[in-house]
Amino acid sequence: MIIKGQKINDRYQIIRTIGEGGMANVYLAYDTILDRNVAVKILRGDLADDEKFVRRFQREAIAASSLSHPNIVEMYDVGEDEGKYFIVMEYVDGKTLKSLIKKRGALTLSEVIDIMLQLTSAISCAHDSYIIHRDIKPQNVMILEDGRVKIMDFGIAMALNSNELTQTNSVMGSVHYLPPEQANGKGSTMKSDIYSLGILMFELLTGKLPFRGDQAVEIAIKQMKEPIPSVCKINPNIPQSIENIILKACAKNPKNRYDSIKEMREDIEKSMDPQHQFEERHVYKFPEQDLEETKIMPPIKGTKETKVEEIATFDEEEKPKKKKKNKKKWIMIGGITTGFLVIFLMTFLFFIKPMLTKVKDVKIPDVKGMTIAQADAALHKEGLIVEKKVEEKFSDSVEAGKVIQTLPETNRTVKEGTTVTLIVSKGKDGFELESYIGEKFEIIKKTLEDRGIVVISEIQEITEETDDLKDGVVVEQSLEKGTFIETGKSITLIYTKLVDGYPDFTDGSWNIDSIKEFCDDHNIYLTVKEQEDGTKPEGTILSQSREAKSKIEKNAPLTIYVAKKPTIVEKPDKPDEDKENNDKEDNKDENQEETKPE
Repeated sequence: MIIKGQKINDRYQIIRTIGEGGMANVYLAYDTILDRNVAVKILRGDLADDEKFVRRFQREAIAASSLSHPNIVEMYDVGEDEGKYFIVMEYVDGKTLKSLIKKRGALTLSEVIDIMLQLTSAISCAHDSYIIHRDIKPQNVMILEDGRVKIMDFGIAMALNSNELTQTNSVMGSVHYLPPEQANGKGSTMKSDIYSLGILMFELLTGKLPFRGDQAVEIAIKQMKEPIPSVCKINPNIPQSIENIILKACAKNPKNRYDSIKEMREDIEKSMDPQHQFEERHVYKFPEQDLEETKIMPPIKGTKETKVEEIATFDEEEKPKKKKKNKKKWIMIGGITTGFLVIFLMTFLFFIKPMLTKVKDVKIPDVKGMTIAQADAALHKEGLIVEKKVEEKFSDSVEAGKVIQTLPETNRTVKEGTTVTLIVSKGKDGFELESYIGEKFEIIKKTLEDRGIVVISEIQEITEETDDLKDGVVVEQSLEKGTFIETGKSITLIYTKLVDGYPDFTDGSWNIDSIKEFCDDHNIYLTVKEQEDGTKPEGTILSQSREAKSKIEKNAPLTIYVAKKPTIVEKPDKPDEDKENNDKEDNKDENQEETKPE
């Protein structure tokens, strides 16, 4: 039993349990040497007691540890401690795709494409190293808050014998994604991972599994016999190009599947291009039924049915013996016949054959602007062969689905029967925008940039999250939904950012009441001081004692300075100097009159 605080291999200190399964328990642990948190997976049950499995597990886990990819959980260590076999992995703080599907059901089309591009990139990296996962399922895929996904359990998946359809939780979970060849006991190939990814993509788009049953064997039989349901019938808004990817990935016959994971990724990348969304439903080239069935011959009267390989051939001794002919006679006939043949052959080579094999010269007609069908008919009419696989290019002048040019080029003289390749327009290099309001900014930014769009970002700071306003989501976009945007053009996305600190109260959006409410929510002591200012309206927030974005601490004081009108002081009136002077003159005159002699 593993308890909190216990050290594994005298290095990894257990913090808590983060997952339990039929194969192993997973613990969050602290790496005391490298000073980091890690995930420790410890094998349990019959697996840890099976020496053959343990040896294979250790060998495969060490091989998988060489993989380095941003979408693959990194493996740090493999070992054994007192009979406990463990692997140490990168700790991913997220949730599994399975839990996300249970919570939300079907995901949006843009989310599914983004997730599948990341997964196919990771599996492609593994296949390049000749490593097959063999147990791809949403339980083995972690998704982080920023939308990144990481696939895990390479070592365990490769060591497991998935052909044993027992009733354990691990196998019951895996059999829903089990390729027919594995269910049939024929082993795994890289195409087996492609099948599992197709089933996973089906579940992401619909929120449910394509094949269900009460027992693992029942589900496995459905994997081998029943065609995968149509996602377009489940959700008519899903483009045919997306369903075609699932049909090709989930073919029962591996010959009908993608030849490589890179091909599947390429189809996902171009699935939302206008010329691909409405393509025809994919048709399998090879039969889907078991090609190795033993054929039964019709029964012969009085006998049992006989297999083809059991039908006896005639004994050479029972064949009718031909009578020997006269040897001399046959030699003469042979000589005469040979002479005639030589003469005929020479005549044919020098006279008849050149006349029969002479090929007519033709000019390649101008088929620019025609549909593929129209161009095919025009070229066939001139005795030319049209290459089945067309090349596609973006064009600003020719609408999507119509011919831009041919190879060889128009009006060039060629021999009748020459193969001509059509170059067909993909339309303008761009696509119609969706509404990204409420979506995670980082996911949308990556999706748009992957499609050649320049994303200009602006931040709208928020101090707390609400039901309607989460951190890191798009709240405004410069171009509306349905706008056609060409590759290389730009779009501005405004997204929220949770500010972990004091807001800038002087930015004009705050008043005393809203500041008081903020301080009450964060247990801050608020002091409001008025400051005379004749340049700004009364009540304007002039300054604050705590800097914007500085750390908020509970029970801390905060002083806000608010503008008020300056006080006007009335000055006393000055005495009338002229009046005083006049009064003085009058008094002077009076005094002079009084002193004048009689």
